[in-house]
Amino acid sequence: MKNLEDIMKAAQSVQEELQKAQENLANIEVEGAAGGGLVKVRATAKGEIKGVEIDDSLMTAEEKPVLEDLIAAAINDARSKADARSQEEMSKMTSGLPLPPGFKLPF
Repeated sequence: MKNLEDIMKAAQSVQEELQKAQENLANIEVEGAAGGGLVKVRATAKGEIKGVEIDDSLMTAEEKPVLEDLIAAAINDARSKADARSQEEMSKMTSGLPLPPGFKLPF
């Protein structure tokens, strides 16, 4: 039974480390941009939008459709970068674990 106890301790340790890594993702910020930087969106690696910056040149009624498209594109860019950073951070966390091929964390 010693082996089972070791496995359970290791699993608990991994779970605690994953929790810490998830909490750390809230502190990592990424920036998505569109329109050559006319619209920027800041987000955490967990995907929480922290801020939006819009260049003054887009603040006219005739630019409204362009602005709407650029905001969506900037959010999607930020989300993509947040996902990549999240995956990068989680990979660092699990790189030393003896996991079977194809096994992904978190569960």
